[in-house]
Amino acid sequence: MEWSSSISESRLSLVLIFCQIITALDVPLDLPQPPTITQQSPKDYIVDPRENIVIQCEAKGKPPPSFSWTRNGTHFDIDKDVRVRMKPHSGTLIINIINDENGGKAETYEGVYQCTARNELGAAISNNIVIRSSRSPLWTKEKLVPKTVIEGQYAILPCRPPIGLPPPIIFWMDNSFQKLPQNNRVSQSLNGDLYFSNVKPEDSRDDYICYARFNHTQTIQQKQPISLKVEPVDSLNETITANMSDSDFYGDRLSPERRPTLLLPTGSTSSKTELRGNTLLLECIAEGLPTPLIRWIKEGGELPANRTFLDNFHKTLKIIDISEADSGKYKCIASNLLGSAHHVITVTVKAAPYWIREPTNLVLSPGESGSLICRANGKPKPSISWLANGVPIAIAPEDPSRNVDGDTVIFTDVQERSSAVYQCNASNEYGYLLANAFVNVLAEPPRILTPHNELYQVIANKPALLDCAFFGSPVPEIEWFKGVKGSILQGNQYVFHKNGTLEIPVAQKDSAGTYTCVARNKLGKVQNEVQLEIKEPTMIIKQPEYKVVQRTGQVSFECTIKHDATLVPTVTWLKDGAELPSDERFIVGKHNLTIMNVTDKDGGAYTCIANTTLDSVSASAVLTVVDRPDPPFDLELTDHQERTVQLTWIPGNDNNSPITKFVIEYEDAMREPGIWNYLTEISGILTTVQLKLSPYVNYSFRVIAVNDIGNSQPSEASEQYFTKAAKPDDNPTGVQGIGSEPDNLVIMWEPLKHFQSNGPGLQYKVSWRQKDGDDDWTSVTVANVSKYIVSGTPTFAPYEIKVQALNDLGLAPEPTTTIGHSGEDLPMVAPGNLQVQVVNSTLAKVQWDPVLLKYVRGHLQGYKIYYMKVESLSGRINQHVEKKALSFPGNKTHGMLPGLEPYSTYKLNVRVVNGKGEGPATPDETFKTPEGVPSAPSFLKITNPNLDSLTLEWGPPSHPNGVVVGYILKFQPINNTHELGRLEEISIPANETSLILSNLNYSTRYKFYFYAQTSVGAGSQITEEAVTIMDEGKMGMYKERPLTFE
Repeated sequence: MEWSSSISESRLSLVLIFCQIITALDVPLDLPQPPTITQQSPKDYIVDPRENIVIQCEAKGKPPPSFSWTRNGTHFDIDKDVRVRMKPHSGTLIINIINDENGGKAETYEGVYQCTARNELGAAISNNIVIRSSRSPLWTKEKLVPKTVIEGQYAILPCRPPIGLPPPIIFWMDNSFQKLPQNNRVSQSLNGDLYFSNVKPEDSRDDYICYARFNHTQTIQQKQPISLKVEPVDSLNETITANMSDSDFYGDRLSPERRPTLLLPTGSTSSKTELRGNTLLLECIAEGLPTPLIRWIKEGGELPANRTFLDNFHKTLKIIDISEADSGKYKCIASNLLGSAHHVITVTVKAAPYWIREPTNLVLSPGESGSLICRANGKPKPSISWLANGVPIAIAPEDPSRNVDGDTVIFTDVQERSSAVYQCNASNEYGYLLANAFVNVLAEPPRILTPHNELYQVIANKPALLDCAFFGSPVPEIEWFKGVKGSILQGNQYVFHKNGTLEIPVAQKDSAGTYTCVARNKLGKVQNEVQLEIKEPTMIIKQPEYKVVQRTGQVSFECTIKHDATLVPTVTWLKDGAELPSDERFIVGKHNLTIMNVTDKDGGAYTCIANTTLDSVSASAVLTVVDRPDPPFDLELTDHQERTVQLTWIPGNDNNSPITKFVIEYEDAMREPGIWNYLTEISGILTTVQLKLSPYVNYSFRVIAVNDIGNSQPSEASEQYFTKAAKPDDNPTGVQGIGSEPDNLVIMWEPLKHFQSNGPGLQYKVSWRQKDGDDDWTSVTVANVSKYIVSGTPTFAPYEIKVQALNDLGLAPEPTTTIGHSGEDLPMVAPGNLQVQVVNSTLAKVQWDPVLLKYVRGHLQGYKIYYMKVESLSGRINQHVEKKALSFPGNKTHGMLPGLEPYSTYKLNVRVVNGKGEGPATPDETFKTPEGVPSAPSFLKITNPNLDSLTLEWGPPSHPNGVVVGYILKFQPINNTHELGRLEEISIPANETSLILSNLNYSTRYKFYFYAQTSVGAGSQITEEAVTIMDEGKMGMYKERPLTFE
């Protein structure tokens, strides 16, 4: 018995589970079913009185339901009102207002309406729909007195809009329909009043107008203009002050500054109740001077970060979608420099009923059991009541299979007559919830609702969901097979959902094929096949990459995709998550996006999206547009000193390339207007610099920003700053003394730049005296020039020189002394004791005694040797005699003469050289060079080639460099690979010019080397090659023969 009881409980729980499964499915419309409300108007329905009233009520059922209405709890007979009709095959009411000839009004039809949809299996009811007509009443007439307020005091301009349905939206404008500006000081409260925390003279005006906009009727009403006059404190007339008490006059009311006082809400505490799910609005407005700032805290907790907003310049705290956890104490704190004030608002969150578990339709087979559960919560906790077919269940017809247990209706051993619609009502003082749920008792064999051979296409390695939507009563069991006659699917690689869907979490290539779904209950069995295809995933194989481009440039992003051959992809480009701008500069290619003439606005994230019907992939890259910086602005000069000033500026946009430095330039408007000069530069992270200045300059400054792209345009010029005059700080540079003539001294210098003058009347004091003498300084003051000539000086005498700047305010510091010399003259004497030592045939060493400096009469530049070839000792006549020179700088006493010709006679002389020129020459010195080796013979020709002989002819060397004593001939055979044979050598007398070589080998190439020689040795060689002739008849008799020559 215990065993049987256990089995029964298990079966019951199993039945209950299956019953819940069936509730998730719609009963096919061809089967009998009680009515279900599918559409209805909102509970609180405000209608536009200018339009027809439409109260919606749609339902489905089998047979199709009929409809009826109640109004204010009693039957509403639409046949008795010509203005009311019901849409065909629908329960929706249409009340004709706009076309009514008898002038029907929407207010006439205000009330509480409820729709009932009924068929033979039951009745469903709608919510109670409260119909109210929108109202936009006019402002009540009132006499508005102009408002006068003392400067610095607070003011409140009342709006008091008419009560509309729904409440109007309030805003303030002037008589030009311009919205009045609001800020921390001036703002509108939630009730529409305009608050001034303190008034200013500019608040005075006579056209403060409050407007009310009624959205439902699309109308705007306006209040009469309010006049506000602000009286300055220092101009209070006697009438006003006479009416003030001592405390008013001497107290806080006229104090220019005061601590905050809360105007709204009043007092130190208040309370507010709000419903769960609504938006909580708390408001604090304070007066005070300076204008108070408002902040909010929650005592003992934190403000919810994602749901909290501060509006109206932090005067309104808004928390959306509140819950019971938002109950508590909220404190607003108004503060300024003089103190603070606060107000605590205790918030209580109540709750209209809300669902925990809403009852759902129940389909049972005869003899089965099940339940409807209705659970709701609220604050206070709602009461639950049940109705059957719209009638309270206590007075509804009895059903032996039904038992009500609080929030649950339990059905046991149901029969077809048990079909009905049940209503659950959960209500408390703040509202109600009404839910319809039918019990439909059916005996129905299984049917599969998914189309036969439905094709499913899935990307490889993604989940595959194969549907098997079913219906049946009792609830069918579902099984899946691979193929038509395969084995039943089971295992961890499959997920079987209660609605019949088969899920393959990771579909592979081998998952493709036919799948069979079988549904069976005690009344029958049915099956259906579906097809699964596996597709290759779409991939982006070349993704767009991060790009940096300069403005006006061009940039391209690549996006190359790979996809399944049976799928057609589409590629879309987005910028910052939105469509590309409609601009011809954006060119979308097959695999890329190109942007021409890039602008600043083109910077951002670009996304390539490749879509097919089955999948979508994307890749993004950022485009950074860089350019030269924008110019700095708002240049300001501060801390003006005689020699310094501080320059401050605001950097322009760096255009995505950090500013590395700022260059500061200046203009002297007094001397060089329009010309800008470099002054200094500083790091790009600084925006202020202390500039060092010169006296007596009318400065303007500008700043140039520099980044890696280039220089910005210069900023606008700063204001001018004229520094005071002062004595010069600097003396001229580059002071030197040289003579242009033997009897003068030219003193020259680099003049000061204009900004170095430090004042008007710039001149130079030029001073000189002979060095190492007893003479006093001689001085002369000259204008702003760069040289002065002293005449009547001895030749090449050393002088001490100095040049000092001065202006109208005085002299510059003492200058340094420079040594200069008066003019030079030509040297007076030649070097002495000239000697020549021949080193070899091409080199000679020359020596001399130096000239005393007093005879040089100038800066010693060095010595110069003039030399020439007189004759060749070989008897050759010089065709051209060339005089050559070689200089030796400084105080040299010897030098080498290279490149001489051997076996020749030369002569030379030496002169001393100064800055003026050359002195007299020494007497000529003659010397001879010895023999050297000759140059190569002038030519070598090989003629008359025979079988075994060759004839050589040559010419003497062009430069014998001595007496030619003979020639040397060397030769050797060479083959086609230029391998060398034995080298032969022949000496030839000097008077010979030709030679016949005999007994040579037939058809052989020879290489010849030919030299001339003097008593010193052989000179350079000349080479030649030649070939003897081939004798084919004697080739077999050939043998090497001894060499002879003539």
